[in-house]
Amino acid sequence: MKHSRLQQVIVNADDFGLDPEYNQLTLRAFQRGVISSATLMANMPAFEDACRLANQHALLGRIGLHFNLTYGAPLSQAIAGQPLFCDAQGQFDLHLRRSALHLPAAARTAVWQELQAQWERCLDHGVRPSHIDSHQHVHNIWPIAMIVARFAAQQRVPVRLARNVGGNIGPLKWLFKSSLNRRMRWLSGASADRVCTPRDLLDGLRPHGLIEVVAHPTQLDNGDFGDDYLPPRQSLDHLLDQALPGYQRIAYSDL
Repeated sequence: MKHSRLQQVIVNADDFGLDPEYNQLTLRAFQRGVISSATLMANMPAFEDACRLANQHALLGRIGLHFNLTYGAPLSQAIAGQPLFCDAQGQFDLHLRRSALHLPAAARTAVWQELQAQWERCLDHGVRPSHIDSHQHVHNIWPIAMIVARFAAQQRVPVRLARNVGGNIGPLKWLFKSSLNRRMRWLSGASADRVCTPRDLLDGLRPHGLIEVVAHPTQLDNGDFGDDYLPPRQSLDHLLDQALPGYQRIAYSDL
């Protein structure tokens, strides 16, 4: 059954597949109900381990693609020859300004092919991504956002919007993010209404509507879960309960 959009939060753990230890931590956070979703890095060493865990522990439908253009080696050939994205050794080394509004045609094609390669590697390992976001928010760069949104529309999955509430968003940045999010939503369809970090919640943000909290879980000494965005002993689970009381934690596939 599809849920009401009134009191829902998607708590998404980025970087699934980064290394075996983080994979196990992500699995434990799922099992404890702290997170409700994760996104998978298809070009990382522990990718296959993450896919195995997703298949063995009934996480299919709750795992998206964490599109990566900044870390490690690409999965496709054309992008390795693009100096905007890769170094001379063919490793990701992004040299695209965050304010960029245009990419040359060859670069656009290379980004699409890399996105397709990362998506297809997930499929090959039994994981059909539930949605798409990106490592280090590269899909918030305008021309990459348009590629990702169009690809997501082709696959009929949502895209994470740019963080649009909380601190450090001045008028000009808010205007840009609003335009970017409207365009991504128009191209790819439904997504969360508000995107924030755990730090935003700790700072007193109380968003409304359908919320995505972008999480990077850590393990606390007492067995609880913290987050890279939070002070060392702050519980992510307790923070979510206090900041979003009554909100049901869902995945994008529940929309």
